Amino acid sequence: MTIVSHKSHDIKTKLHAVSTYRKGRFSVLHVCKKYHISKASLMRWNKVYDGTTDSLLEKSRRPHTSHPNAHTLDEIEKIQNMIKRNPHIGLTELYTKLRDKANYYRHYCSLYRVLKRIGYYSNRSTIRKKYRPKKYHTPEDLGEKMQLDVKFVPMDCNANLRDDYRYYQYTIIDEATRERFLYAYNEHSSFSSVDFLRRALKYFGYVPRCIQTDNGQEFTHFRETNLVHPFDVACEKLGIIHKTIKPRTPRHNGKVERSHRNDNERFYCRLKFFSFDDLKKQMQRYLYRSNRIGMTPLAFKSPIQKRKELFISNKINFLRVV
Repeated sequence: MTIVSHKSHDIKTKLHAVSTYRKGRFSVLHVCKKYHISKASLMRWNKVYDGTTDSLLEKSRRPHTSHPNAHTLDEIEKIQNMIKRNPHIGLTELYTKLRDKANYYRHYCSLYRVLKRIGYYSNRSTIRKKYRPKKYHTPEDLGEKMQLDVKFVPMDCNANLRDDYRYYQYTIIDEATRERFLYAYNEHSSFSSVDFLRRALKYFGYVPRCIQTDNGQEFTHFRETNLVHPFDVACEKLGIIHKTIKPRTPRHNGKVERSHRNDNERFYCRLKFFSFDDLKKQMQRYLYRSNRIGMTPLAFKSPIQKRKELFISNKINFLRVV
């Protein structure tokens, strides 16, 4: 198995990965697989970690001693004197003046690096680039990939004061059409996940290639074990690839997470149910409505319209009908 290593990791990933490894209950391969890191990175973080978050911050890689071919103090003094006489001089003009009048024979790029080191460009305004996630490739074929997640039903929606149970909304969404299937449960467990998968396939009428979930215990074993999770067993029997996202990165399941925010705005902010059966009935009525609302990513078409369009365009040759 190949572990993909990213160029940079956030401090929380480093902290949790090292803490999990130091517990001694998990192998290196298990930690690397769960946090999507390489073994070399994990060992390097573990070596410098002293219990504080600061120890995992990126350190300067500048050498302690100067290079033998580095600029001499005399050359740096010539550069500074030339800048004092010409405070607004450009890099190219400065380089030519130094070469013609001060016997300066360094490379053009070497001069630029020296100017940065002595702070010549420090006063110029710099705009820090905002974090921009990598462009995500949304599947164009029906059933190519689905996202699955669980949402807690708000307790304020329960109008029955004697009912103190927690209820959960299972949601699965086809990435190509944005069509969803919802179902309510009174527990989020592996049994509920397998039952929901069976109901979802019956609703959609086809078997997807891949289902992506988070690392919740209802979908996967986060701890290292030889046991196979029931949800993985169900997916394997159906020939479905079960993919888990990197821990603490819900944006990787962004489509289903965004749909949950829409549920809060369109459904739960006005919902009042008096029993579990009442919740399921109202949720099914809302499902019918939500799949028929136009969406901007679909050019203002509804998920149902998008699904019919893909059926007509003959992009479903690979689908396996339930």
